[in-house]
Amino acid sequence: MDEHNRYVSPLSTRYASDEMQFLFSSNHKFRLWRELWIALARAEKELGLPITDAQIAEMEAVKDDINYDVAEAREREVRHDVMSHVYAFGQQAPHAAPIIHLGATSCYVTDNTDLIILREAAEIILQKAAQVLDNLAHFADQYKDVPALAYTHLQPAQLTTLGKRATLWMNELVMDIEHLQFEIDHIALRGAKGTTGSQASFLDLFDGDAEKVRALDLKIAEAFGFSRLIPVTGQTYSRKIDSAFLAVLSGIAQSASKFANDLRLLQSFEEMEEPFQKDQIGSSAMPYKRNPMRAERICALSRYVMVDALNPAMTASVQWMERTLDDSANKRLAVAEAFLATDAILNIYMNITEDLTVYEEVVHRRVMAKLPFMATENIMMESVKRGANRQEIHEIIRVHSHAAAKAVKEGAENDLIARLANDPRIPLSEDEIRSELDPKRYIGLAPQQVEAFLADVARPLIAQTLKAHETATLRV
Repeated sequence: MDEHNRYVSPLSTRYASDEMQFLFSSNHKFRLWRELWIALARAEKELGLPITDAQIAEMEAVKDDINYDVAEAREREVRHDVMSHVYAFGQQAPHAAPIIHLGATSCYVTDNTDLIILREAAEIILQKAAQVLDNLAHFADQYKDVPALAYTHLQPAQLTTLGKRATLWMNELVMDIEHLQFEIDHIALRGAKGTTGSQASFLDLFDGDAEKVRALDLKIAEAFGFSRLIPVTGQTYSRKIDSAFLAVLSGIAQSASKFANDLRLLQSFEEMEEPFQKDQIGSSAMPYKRNPMRAERICALSRYVMVDALNPAMTASVQWMERTLDDSANKRLAVAEAFLATDAILNIYMNITEDLTVYEEVVHRRVMAKLPFMATENIMMESVKRGANRQEIHEIIRVHSHAAAKAVKEGAENDLIARLANDPRIPLSEDEIRSELDPKRYIGLAPQQVEAFLADVARPLIAQTLKAHETATLRV
């Protein structure tokens, strides 16, 4: 069928990176199958089974040259993907054909491969999340002292700083990175467990020698850089492992969407803006538009990941006894697409945070438009110090504040300060009242909080995560 007449996933054509797409490609999967068969044969030989170096060398020589035409033709006949690839591998390595897949069940290659790919994909996600965190750390440090309106209920509340707001985005990513690192650190290989997890076939191959069966499991895990084996399985590893990883991806999507929604609002306020290329078109009808399309795309993809994460949870809950096959079709869609979509989210998140634009004059103007209202408590306290009655001053300021707010909503300038200065019941001059309008008097410990968060939390985690990723990559 012509490529323009078939469905093609936008995750592969528009969004996900080449490195993430490779991990879920046929070549990577089926080469891992062959590597697992070679590792099994090598371990069985080392433990005394009659397998020769020549047979292993024959498999090694063709492991990356997958004869897809043979495998696909065979699968049309036997309707079994693993046995089709056993057959195809045997056609290329005929002397090794009798010992390929010896003692194993299909899940030996399918499940172990999925666990290897889970770890590899998670490490890519971890690195990219750490890079976003690093980008935001630079932003937070640069703008830690810049006062900005803070909002509750999307209504101006008090002041914060641009850098402090960035730490809110960062802190959620910190949680995600720590959760993902935990899953990577604790992932274990299924190993060689047999048809229902009892290892009966391997016990038979080794004439009842249980120690050799356990050694076989360990050798396979070591061959793929795993320090742990799942202690007990049915035919498959528990699908709760998939669910746990996708729960973390959902968390990353939640964090990214929170950032992107905030940015969309701030871009509407004209305080901040995502990168906009010189020749970029914002709208087909409105040439002046500079839409936050990258942030919108993060929100769209994040919504997909959050919903997709329900799939492995539901799958894990209905695995009958030692296994059932209703996981397969769902699993190959849900897990791959969650990683591809999360990869795309982080690619966009990195892109945006590398070049965020801040319009400080707009930020300041918006602060000053609301600051008179926020300064009223200070004005009240200073008036009380000069002998005024707290309750009486409170009522005076309340009446003036509501009148000024009404005037602003009708299009006038905020004249609250003038109203207060002209009221003889308030014992402060206009200059004294205006002296309360320094935004930095209202940001509390925001700059210090940024400095402490960067020093104590963000920067150590960034360094640790990127270093751990490099080590893990070398191990794989």
